[in-house]
Amino acid sequence: MAHSPGSASPIVPLTAAEPGVGLVPDVSARAATATGHANAVRRMFDRISPTYDLLNRLLSFGIDRRWRTHALDELARDLPEGPLVDLCAGTLDLSAAMHARFPGRSLFSLDFARDMLVAGRSKAASAKLVVADAMRLPLRSGSVAGMVCGFGMRNLAEPSAGMREVARVLAPGGVFIVLEFFRPTRLPTRVFHAVYARVVLPTLGRIISGDAEAYRYLSRSMQGFLSREEFAGALRDAGFEKVQAFDLTLGIASVVRGVRPHGALTLSPGAAPAPRGAP
Repeated sequence: MAHSPGSASPIVPLTAAEPGVGLVPDVSARAATATGHANAVRRMFDRISPTYDLLNRLLSFGIDRRWRTHALDELARDLPEGPLVDLCAGTLDLSAAMHARFPGRSLFSLDFARDMLVAGRSKAASAKLVVADAMRLPLRSGSVAGMVCGFGMRNLAEPSAGMREVARVLAPGGVFIVLEFFRPTRLPTRVFHAVYARVVLPTLGRIISGDAEAYRYLSRSMQGFLSREEFAGALRDAGFEKVQAFDLTLGIASVVRGVRPHGALTLSPGAAPAPRGAP
């Protein structure tokens, strides 16, 4: 089912997939178990959706609001006219901020965990909610002016395939913003992750959500993901230009910005085409 700007979009379920092996925190180890990892991530977020917002506020001390504001500041720079997408939208915090920042624009909020979208749907009543796979977007090629992905890329089974799919649906000059916890490389950030992400996050997550496995994975996935510099390089390999990266709060979170070039996309040698969404 393809969505074009202005079309009505209720919450549409994904087709059920076969069960697999489970959560794989190390992104480099997911290739052989991509389906199993994707299914496990989807089930995990559906499980923790009732307490997700509460834990986000407690764990970030509210700093996440400032991070989202910074991400949208970067989106607004040289943003073409047209619809926007909140990718891996979760409980729609970014969607609500995008609606407030860009009133009048069509907004599509996509996530493959249906219960997360349901939990947050009151925050962005005008957003068109779609349950969808970030690696097979149900959007027409070249139909989107800007896309933001907040804390979702590190959970994809194949982040590079997701990047190429984003490039496909963006219009020439379209802007892609990623707000993420990348693998830390600076000493102060590595120390923070060693204490906070490995101890506080899983402990508090277990106490409030009752799901120790979910928050162990979320903690380990930060260490198992790309560094900010590696991610920026992967965006370039996927065909993006004008790639820039910015650290937030001593590098605890970061923003990476890329622009879909005018003309044909140029992939790096060996980069496979993205899985096709609907034409």
